[in-house]
Amino acid sequence: MNGVFWASFGAGFTFLMTALGASMVFFFRNKTNTEIQRVFLGFAAGVMTAASVWSLLIPAIEEAQSAGMIPVLPAVGGFVLGVFFLLLMDRLIPHLHPDAANPEGRPSSLKRSTLMVLAVTLHNIPEGMAVGLSFGIAAQHGGDISAMSGAIALAIGMGIQNFPEGAAVSLPLRQEGMSSVKAFIYGALSGAVELIFGVLAVLISGFVSPLMPWFLSFAAGAMMYVVVEELIPEAHLGEHSHTGTLSVMAGFVVMMLLDVALG
Repeated sequence: MNGVFWASFGAGFTFLMTALGASMVFFFRNKTNTEIQRVFLGFAAGVMTAASVWSLLIPAIEEAQSAGMIPVLPAVGGFVLGVFFLLLMDRLIPHLHPDAANPEGRPSSLKRSTLMVLAVTLHNIPEGMAVGLSFGIAAQHGGDISAMSGAIALAIGMGIQNFPEGAAVSLPLRQEGMSSVKAFIYGALSGAVELIFGVLAVLISGFVSPLMPWFLSFAAGAMMYVVVEELIPEAHLGEHSHTGTLSVMAGFVVMMLLDVALG
């Protein structure tokens, strides 16, 4: 089985869904409704939470057990490393979230539009890694049907949540005064990092297969950092929101059903 091909296919699908989401800039001319933002962000948070558990942490534990390791060590250790990796990136890379007054990360003279794109691009790194690693496992198991189905389920889930994520990039850029075409291009390209890191992850996994449980839990920790630090707080937008809460639950259920049905 060609893991690089399938990782490119899966990560390419998530990139395409980001581009489709970014195309919403051609249909929404006015400021995005707050409730719609809550639905988008909450759904993405739910999908990523379920994916972290079913598609990354559980496979990490299973891979560790089959390799004769103490399962809790790579599961917890990799998770913690993933959290601190994203925390470090958050501190080092200048970026700006929509509706935020001040950028985060190191001081920078970059434009607001560029900082907004960097914010989403940064958070797409663990998603690309997750998809690539899932197909890497399937490749290492000789294209095992169960492993391949799990990787496909993860790619579909990531793709579904990337649709609103693409819109969440392009629409604010349009509201910042950027042209619709340029906002679409920026929004679409923010998902390109998933394709890059998806392929890199499967390439690396081929050389360090004994460390696969660590990589899987690393991606899970990085994704959960994004969920807790950014997505869930933004889904509530400063106040309690049943819309945001229910959207998180809906995203979780969708990803869980995909993994159970295809895994």
